[in-house]
Amino acid sequence: MSEINVVPYIDVMLVLLVIFMVTAPLMMEGVRIELPEADAQPVAEDRAEPFVVHVDKAGSYYLNEDQQPVSDPNEIRVKASIVLRSNPKTPFLVRGDRAVEYDAVVKAMVLLQQAGVPSVGLVTESTGN
Repeated sequence: MSEINVVPYIDVMLVLLVIFMVTAPLMMEGVRIELPEADAQPVAEDRAEPFVVHVDKAGSYYLNEDQQPVSDPNEIRVKASIVLRSNPKTPFLVRGDRAVEYDAVVKAMVLLQQAGVPSVGLVTESTGN
């Protein structure tokens, strides 16, 4: 018999698919932020990975997907300028919690401006209308 029986391979593939479907949501972690709702148009998708500054309820700053807050806010300015020099088309976003003081969000925007960022976007949740 010269044919290969592929049924066991399909069984293994389906089992792995189920395992990944169950474990994938468990692996997603991040900073808990409640975004303000706004009736705004979504930003056009770029190929470049955005540089995101997260501001949580306590006013702590997080960069991109980091789990640890930034120890010194000037670190945002330094890292943003490095990213800007390496890729000038990188989109820069600030994602502030709904309960955070306005001053903390503005401070993040000022730090990005000091790094030379030409424009900063604010991340909101869609109102669903």
